[in-house]
Parts: sequence; structure tokens; C-alpha cells
Amino acid sequence: LDALQQAALGLDNEEVNAWLRNNGLEDRQRLAQSIRIQSGWEQAVESVLGEPLQSICVEGLDDIESLLAELPEGRIALVDVSTLAVENLQTKLTLKPLAGYVEADSGIRDLLQGIYAAESLAEALAQRQALGSHESIVTFDGLWIGRSWIQLKTADKEGSIVKRRGLIEELNESIDARLVLSNKLNERQAELKEAIAEAEQAREQLQLDIANNSKAFGNLKSQLSAQQAKVEEAGLRRQRIHQELEELKRQIELEQENIAESRQRLQVALDSMEENIEARELLEHRREQHMRSQQESREKSRHDKDTAHALALRQQTLQSQLQSTRETMDRMSSQVKRSQERIETLTAQIATSEEPVADMRLELESLLEKRLEVEQELAQAKAQVDANEHAIRGLEAERNSIQERSNQIREVLMQARLKSEGASVKQESILEQLTDAKFNLEAVLNALPEEMDIAQCDTELERLANRIQRLGPINLAAIDEYAQQSERKVYLDKQNDDLERALTTLQNAIKKIDQETRARFKETFDKVNAGLQALFPRVFGGGHAYLDMTGEDLLDTGVAIMARPPGKRNSTIHLLSGGEKAMTAIALVFSIFQLNPSPFCMLDEVDAPLDDANVGRYANLVKEMSKSVQFIFITHNKITMEMANQLLGVTMHEPGVSRIVAVDIEEAAELAAM
Repeated sequence: LDALQQAALGLDNEEVNAWLRNNGLEDRQRLAQSIRIQSGWEQAVESVLGEPLQSICVEGLDDIESLLAELPEGRIALVDVSTLAVENLQTKLTLKPLAGYVEADSGIRDLLQGIYAAESLAEALAQRQALGSHESIVTFDGLWIGRSWIQLKTADKEGSIVKRRGLIEELNESIDARLVLSNKLNERQAELKEAIAEAEQAREQLQLDIANNSKAFGNLKSQLSAQQAKVEEAGLRRQRIHQELEELKRQIELEQENIAESRQRLQVALDSMEENIEARELLEHRREQHMRSQQESREKSRHDKDTAHALALRQQTLQSQLQSTRETMDRMSSQVKRSQERIETLTAQIATSEEPVADMRLELESLLEKRLEVEQELAQAKAQVDANEHAIRGLEAERNSIQERSNQIREVLMQARLKSEGASVKQESILEQLTDAKFNLEAVLNALPEEMDIAQCDTELERLANRIQRLGPINLAAIDEYAQQSERKVYLDKQNDDLERALTTLQNAIKKIDQETRARFKETFDKVNAGLQALFPRVFGGGHAYLDMTGEDLLDTGVAIMARPPGKRNSTIHLLSGGEKAMTAIALVFSIFQLNPSPFCMLDEVDAPLDDANVGRYANLVKEMSKSVQFIFITHNKITMEMANQLLGVTMHEPGVSRIVAVDIEEAAELAAM
């Protein structure tokens, strides 16, 4: 609206604005801004004044010559608002001057001299013969009538300048009121946001405390677990020490048994040695006797010597055994001593290991007590968080309630304002109608019956207003316009008939094309499907496959392939292996070529994922199809190469340089036969 108003008042002309600034007139009001028109007569005043509404209001025109220099392009009008108004001239008209509906300076009112206001065109035409040469009448709808002329003005699509100014003022007042209310609501919203922010900050702090307490609790729990692990480790260590003690005790008992056995053997050896000593003494005595009687019993003496020698050897053996037994006893004594020292060491370790266990138990009890304290603090923190969240929810509810009350108050205020504005407009309209009809308000009120039904009067008034509105404004050129529009209607009807005939022809053609397309597609689909069902068992050596439409409309349906090799019950082709998918594709492509052969077909390593059996079936099928289609295939498989009529080998003798070697199979066979 502001942009339209600026353009209507000529305030968007930069050259004119620059000229006004240079001459100190940029703050002057335009004529449309300085007048106040009684409601309803804006169009009439604007029809009379027209372009002069853009005139600039000045205080005097004496210095006009100084303003004529450097005039911009276009039209500029100045109005002297200080000029005294000329008294109304004598007239024969009974109409009210148009200036009576305008509040403005006296100089501006001169522009409306000799112009009178009429409620309707009929009233104006009735007074037209009484007009003077300087007089004219303007109707409520903006028709301007002179004694010998009439000026018609169509409604401005962009709206009246004066009406637009009033609308802008009303909108500005409404905006100001809404801004005041919006500021209050924003202040309340800011307070609520601040309270929410404080509550959020408190909640975040509590969450941080909870996180810290949880972290501390986790650390204590980890320490407790570590201490429990140490206690368990100490218990296991103590158990191992007890086991080692039991083992040492068993070893000591075994060694003691060995020592006792060695002592028994030593005693036996000592007893045997004493017997041998006594026998030696006896033999020595006998020797002496024999020596005395050597000559008597030499042979007996020699025998006794041999016996003595044997006894000496026996004595040495016993002495060696005795020495070995003594060394064994010493070794066993040393082992017993070491075992005793080991027992003492283990006993000391057990004593020392029991002390940390007690300390760990005390520390464990302390940690458990601390854990209880932390759990209590955690419970308190959670309770505080719940309380804060409850307070936040309360604040949110209060904010929503205030917002709802604010919306209700705003609605009530808006409705009251609309009712007040409607009542004011209606009151002004009624007062204007009474004034125009030259009725006195008090007299009319006194003349009204006491039991008058206002609703019935409003209904009757609305009915009459609707009848008047249905009549509409009087258009003097309606007959000519009707003739023009009738001719245009006949022309447009002909164009419409041509378009409808063309549309019918086009729709029939499209329908025929669709029917032909459906028929051909169905025929082609059936043939390809039959070819696939015939080729698939040949390629796989069994199984079956078919094509299926995914939709019912043949024009936009899709086609799905259902393939089940022998021995498989798959529900979709995606479950097939790479070789099976390749063989299925070969069967589909060859079924299409059977229906519509092409000059040649390129196959790039189609046999790569196939085994030898499937390669043989593939080669036989290609050889059979080669009667109607020329196949060019790329392969590394020997079986596939065997069925080719001509081979082209690609080699790279030098890096980056490919060379082709061609071989005609039939010529090669003939040369080989020769």
C-alpha cells in the first residue's frame, strides 16, 4: 500500500525529488495528504481534483520565478494554502457544495469552488439545467456533470489515493496497537524464557553433578573390583602355599622313611662287618697255627690264604658300602634341613599374606560405606533433578496458559475493535444519510415507536440494500459493449468447436495407437515367452522359465523373468548363481533374436562363468542360431573356440601395441588334411 501511495502521489520520481530538495520543498505535503474528506465522498473529490492531488502545498507563490530554473521533466503543480477562500457565488442549485465534505485550508478549498455534490446520477441530471457556466455537479460515485458535458471515470484498479491514505492510517494505528501488545507479550515471553533458561541451567548442573557422582561411583566400583581381585588372588596364593606345604610334608615323610631304611641297612652292614672282623681274627689265629704246621698242611694253608683274600675283598666292599651310606645320610640330612627352611619360609609368607587380606577387608568395608554414601548423594541428586523437572513443567504449563489467555484476549480485543469500527462506520453512515436527507436525529428518535423490532428493520434494510446492489451501476455504453462481447463470443465459440473437434480426433488417434500398441506388445510378449520356454530347457538341460507381467495395463507394465533350473525351487532370479543368470540371459536374448533377427550379435565373454557342460550347450545353441544371425563373440574358452568358423587372435608382442592374427578354420583344416 505504501508503494502504491508513493507512486500515486509522485513521490517515487527521483528527478522531482531532487528538484524539491534543491529548492527546500522536500518536507512539503502533497494536496492529497493535507485534506480530510468525509467518508464516502473520496471518489467524488478524487474525480474532480484528479492529478492536482499530487500538487505540492506552499505558503505563497510570490517567489515562483526563482523556482522555474532547472525544472525537471514532467509536470509539477504548486498550491498556495495561504490564499483566502472566495465566498460562494449565488446559485440556483439546491445541492450542497462539494467543499462542504472536505476539511482543508482555504486555498485548497478554492479548487472546489462551483462544484456541488449529488447523491445519485438522477438527482444530478435533474439539477443540470440550473447549472451556471462555472458550475458543475459530481455524484457520490464520481460522475462529474456540467451543463453541457459529463465526465465518466472508471474505478481505479489500484484504489483511490484518499481511501488508500485512510486505510494506511488505520493500518498504522492497528499496527501500533499490535506492536504495543506484541512488546508486552515479548517481555512476558522473555521473562518466561529467562526462567526456563535458569531452570535448564539448574537441570544441566544437576545432570553434571549426577555424571560426576556416577563417574566417582564407577571409579570406586572399579577400585572395589580391583581390591576384590587382589583378595581373590591372595586367597589363591594362600591355597597354593598350603598345597606346597602338604607336598613338602609328604616329601619329608618319604625322606624320613628312606633314612630309616638306610639306617637299617647301615646297621646290617655294621653287624656283618663285626662278624667279618671276628672271622678274620679267627683266621689269623688259624694262620699262625697253620704256619706253625706249614709243612704239615700246605695245601690247607693255601686254601686258607685264598679264603683270607676273599674275606679282605669282602671287607673292602663293606667299607665302600658304609661310606656310600654315610654320604646318603648326609645328603638326606641336608635335604631335611632345606625342607625345614622352606617350611619356615612358607609359614612366614602365610603370616605376611594374611595381614594384607585383613587390610583389604578393612579397605573393602570402607569402600562399601563410601559406596552407600555416594548412592545416597546420587538419590538426593536424582530427587533434586525430578523436582527441577517438575518445576520446569510447571513453568511450561504456566507459559502455555499465559499464551492461551493472551491469544484469547487478543481475539476478544480484535473482535471488540472490529465491532467498534463497524458500529462507528455504521453510525457515521446513518448520520450522513440523516444529514443528506435533512432529518434531525432527535426528531427521528422521538418519532420511532417504542415497540419497534430492530431485527426486522435490519432484515428489511438488508433486503433493500441487496436489491440496490443487484441493480449495479448504470453503464451507458452497455449496449455497444454487449454487441462487441456477442461478436467475440461467436468467434470464441467457433474456436472452441474447432478445438473440441481436434481434441476428439486426437483422442481417437491416441486410442487407436494404444489399441495397436497393446495388441502388438501382447503378440510380441507371447512369442518371446514361448521362445524362452523352449530355449531354457535346452540351455540348462531341463528346468523351465517364463516371462510374467508386473502390471495389468499393457502400456506401462513391467516384465519379470521367472527361471527355475533343474533341481532348484527358487522364488526369484536373484537367488541364481552367476553362471545360471548368464544362461538365463542367453536364453532370453536368443528367444528375442528368433523373433526378430539382427544382422549381427556381439557376445563379450558370455561363457566366462559357465562350466564345460554348459559351455557345450551354449556353443551348440550359438552354432544353430548362426544360420540367421552372425555372431561375433569374445572368449577365452577352448570349447567355444572350437565351434567358430574364423578366429581373430589379439596379441601384444610389444608393450602397448596390439596385433591381430586371423585364422580361417576351414582353410586350416584343409591344410592340415594335405
